[in-house]
Amino acid sequence: MDALILGAGYATRLYPLTKNRPKPLLPVGGIPIIERICRQLGELPDLRTIYVVTNHTFADQYDAWLRDYDRRRTPPPLLSLYDDQTTTPDNRLGAIGDLRYVIDRAAIDDDLIVMAGDNMIDGSLTDFVETAQRRGATVGLKEFKDPTKVSLYGVVEMSPDQRVVGFEEKPAQPKSSLVAAGLYYLPQKSLPLVRQYLDGGHTKDAPGYYLQWLHRETPVYGHVLKGDWYDIGDADSYHRADERMTKAAAG
Repeated sequence: MDALILGAGYATRLYPLTKNRPKPLLPVGGIPIIERICRQLGELPDLRTIYVVTNHTFADQYDAWLRDYDRRRTPPPLLSLYDDQTTTPDNRLGAIGDLRYVIDRAAIDDDLIVMAGDNMIDGSLTDFVETAQRRGATVGLKEFKDPTKVSLYGVVEMSPDQRVVGFEEKPAQPKSSLVAAGLYYLPQKSLPLVRQYLDGGHTKDAPGYYLQWLHRETPVYGHVLKGDWYDIGDADSYHRADERMTKAAAG
């Protein structure tokens, strides 16, 4: 099993915070977001390699962080950085384009966990992974009681057996209280579908659109995550997460 952290975006909504630094390298509670994600993934016993995909603009910053983090941690898993060679938001590959880029360049032929590089999930991912290994393709979900918050995200409908039966990206009238939380488990046999999706001319950006297509091609299941979820989408959400993590670290 491998993992991929998507970190090649340009995060223009967080300018000036991200004008000269990628969002996943922003510190939250004194620790870069991406390092928190790597620590969490590193607790999974069967994980072999964590791939990180970056754009060319920030590749040197990611490389410096990775070298420093590698000196401070005890492997496994291995850490591997991939530069998608894009330089501006106008020529970006998009999240699904980057997913395909790394699958192809790294010749990934194993089950793959995909995580957004600007999301943090409290607690262990073990339950999510073990459930996904039994079922197949799985998306991590969070439940919101406030419908105004739900409509800001990709909304998932599930059947009683937790199979995804519907998905809408930021609907005005959500049909569910469950939202996709930037965490996906893709079994090895499903990886060729990424190429099929892109070759069909579908959007390369938000992973939710891939999920919307994928659940019609193969069974996809939802897993409701425990603990808090931090989606660093703008300056306010970043500062809230930083404040909470700083307080938690101080006890």
